[in-house]
Amino acid sequence: MKKFILYTLIALYLSSCVFTKVITVPIRVTGAVISVIPVVGDGVNSVLGASADVIDAIPI
Repeated sequence: MKKFILYTLIALYLSSCVFTKVITVPIRVTGAVISVIPVVGDGVNSVLGASADVIDAIPI
């Protein structure tokens, strides 16, 4: 019974906005790393940031 409750709590935890953060944090980190590259870095960072914002807006 304890495992069932634990798995249910984990499922509820992952189904909230934490799930989208798990996806968008690596995207934002990649954008921050790429932004160091001259000329194209800022453009790629803005595209990745906008994509992460759209993913965060998804009501999961």
